[in-house]
Amino acid sequence: MMELVVVGGGIAGLATALAAVRHGHRVRVLERAGEFAEIGAGIQLAPNGLRALDRLGLGDTVRAGAVRMEELRFMDGVTGAHVVSLPLTERYRERFGNPYVVVHRAELHSSLLAACRASDLIELRGGCAAAGYEQSSADATVLTAGGERITADAVIGADGIHSAIRHQLVGDGEPRVSGITVYRAVIPMRQVPAELRHNTSVTWWTGPGCHFVHYPIAGGKYLNLAASSHNGALEALAGVPVSKDDVRREFTALGEDAQRLLDLGEGWKSWVLIDRDPVDSWTDGRVALLGDAAHPMLHYVAQGACQGLEDAVSLGDLLDCGTDDVARRFDTYNTGRRVRTSRIQLLARESIALWHAAADAATARNARLAAFSEDELHDYVAWMHGPETGHRTAGVPAATGTVSGGEYR
Repeated sequence: MMELVVVGGGIAGLATALAAVRHGHRVRVLERAGEFAEIGAGIQLAPNGLRALDRLGLGDTVRAGAVRMEELRFMDGVTGAHVVSLPLTERYRERFGNPYVVVHRAELHSSLLAACRASDLIELRGGCAAAGYEQSSADATVLTAGGERITADAVIGADGIHSAIRHQLVGDGEPRVSGITVYRAVIPMRQVPAELRHNTSVTWWTGPGCHFVHYPIAGGKYLNLAASSHNGALEALAGVPVSKDDVRREFTALGEDAQRLLDLGEGWKSWVLIDRDPVDSWTDGRVALLGDAAHPMLHYVAQGACQGLEDAVSLGDLLDCGTDDVARRFDTYNTGRRVRTSRIQLLARESIALWHAAADAATARNARLAAFSEDELHDYVAWMHGPETGHRTAGVPAATGTVSGGEYR
């Protein structure tokens, strides 16, 4: 048995604790906030995310509270025309081994938290912010903001995009500000006109420099609204309240149906989106990063939580080792995960051009997407939604980017 300290009590951190205890290790989870809780609204889980939850013993629990989607529905938000849908029905589920579902982020977090609380091998400590770490050849120590030293066989940083562990390990400064503001609201489904509900669809309305996505959550009782505007925001903000008039002004380019849905939103809050460039290494001896601390990504391919869950399962599998082998196992984890996650980080950035095209570029995009067959659409997402293989699916366009002089494909 090893003793691990996980820094961060969000989705990825709790999943890591569960993955570790399934291999017989003891885990202490440190959370900056006084209480273990998750903010935010809806979250999409593709089959690869559910596959990871199955490995943690929580797949059935999450499916029971999730809403199963039947399509990813792509609309021209200006004209209101339906461009294409990626079917998520039986053929999709048979190919990828799971449905595509949406849940409330807090519900997913609560399921992970309940499982952690039920384990005698997991200690949860709130109000304990990490400031950095130290290590020797035999152990690793978290240095807390309160001056405490917490030592274990290994330290795992799952403390998000502003990770204190990453700050020391990678040292790449503040996150990159995308210039995009996303506005979020949740409304009761009963307030949505029947013809606009799309109860089994994730629906995108695309426009020039903006787009709007919505889908049901909480068993279909609520509709999650998220509208993104490429407005050139320069400062990272999170959860700032905005008025309905502010939201209206950002999305005047969208057509009638999208506007009707936006007008239903109440209690809007705004976030300026941030991410980081991919890096080659997330590990330093007995210290490793995971989830948003390792590879924070924009939400435009809906893989952030799924990749954090995959990280947790992968790392847990590799920690079936002696305490003198931790650094090598962490290196193996890093090598096995970085290409996949880097590619998704870069694809999330590149997809902005797909959602925010204008004029002739939007017309060309619509024609190109409408020409895809069902099989071709499934092929396009297979490398993300299917089992991780470490190889690019034949015929699927690759997101590319340079990381320390190398190209990830």
